[in-house]
Amino acid sequence: MPDEKLPVHAIILAGGRGTRFWPRSRTRTPKQLLNIVGKTTMLEQTVERLLPLIPAARIWTITNSQQAAAVRKQVPAAAKKRVLSEHVGRNTAAAIALAAIHVRHAEKGRDAVLAVLPADHYIARGDAYRRIVGAALEMACQRGRMVVLGIPPTRPETGFGYVERMGEALHSRSLPIFAVRRFTEKPRQALAQEYLDSGNYHWNAGMFFWRISTYLDNLKQFLPKTFSALDNLAQHIGKSGYAAKLKAIYPQLENISVDYAILEPATREPGAPAVFVIPAEIGWSDIGSWAAVYELLAKNAGDNVLAGSGQMVDAQGNFLYSPKKFIAAIGIRDLVVVETPDALLICPRERAQDVARIVKSLEQDNRKDLL
Repeated sequence: MPDEKLPVHAIILAGGRGTRFWPRSRTRTPKQLLNIVGKTTMLEQTVERLLPLIPAARIWTITNSQQAAAVRKQVPAAAKKRVLSEHVGRNTAAAIALAAIHVRHAEKGRDAVLAVLPADHYIARGDAYRRIVGAALEMACQRGRMVVLGIPPTRPETGFGYVERMGEALHSRSLPIFAVRRFTEKPRQALAQEYLDSGNYHWNAGMFFWRISTYLDNLKQFLPKTFSALDNLAQHIGKSGYAAKLKAIYPQLENISVDYAILEPATREPGAPAVFVIPAEIGWSDIGSWAAVYELLAKNAGDNVLAGSGQMVDAQGNFLYSPKKFIAAIGIRDLVVVETPDALLICPRERAQDVARIVKSLEQDNRKDLL
């Protein structure tokens, strides 16, 4: 573990809507608050993975005002007071900074190491994950260093950003750690194949590690207006005027991801590398669609995955979710069917990403009853 004099806190980002998981995922009960894979929710699984490393009292969850009450019900008792709420979304750079000033306040101004993690990712190999997180925290203890977990790619994926590594490996706890040359956008198919073939690229899984001081120093350099606003807000934490101050300040913050705002420009700074990547073979999936759920749950290609009761005749490669109704399926191939009390989704598995288009259409039609 990191130096005992430097406490470790986790920041779980849990404000997304999960529109590709409609009709189960709704505004108040998004993907991370559902049992998408397994009996417990994605948020509960995220917390459970962390508890052997970080106590519940040092686990912070940042979400939005519509989901905050549901989030508090799912985190351990010691973490309920650590749920932070945004009344308006301003992307990950601002959300992480908001959490960072709260952790600093809780530590009475002392520095701390932060593990910043998504609430809605699947990780099959918990022990390997914790070992790598421990190495990342150790590396991040060093002032000025930022660490990202990189997933070794298994296919030429065009839906993820990539991290390019460079140079010889450093080591922490016998694990290789590489300096980052650059972060890249989601590539075209041919370029994704080049990345895969090179062996020097990893998927960016959105898991980051750094000291509070390191993050805020970079925020001050690259997003000075956001830094100044939140530095001012920090003086009001724990006081009666905090909520009003947050509501006034937060909409003014830059709406930008931490990747674009901090990590990418940091790799372009002269001098010694500041950003590092640890290859993480942990059985990771961002579970980005119902098709991804099928791929995780199907034991063999062409298997049907049925959540609920039913009978299938001459059916293959389907994902069927209907917990309260019996499903009879005949002669269908590679479909996603998801039933809730007020909606029914039917689409080819290969079109599962397009579910977000249905949500957008419902928003345009002001169908709040289905959002």
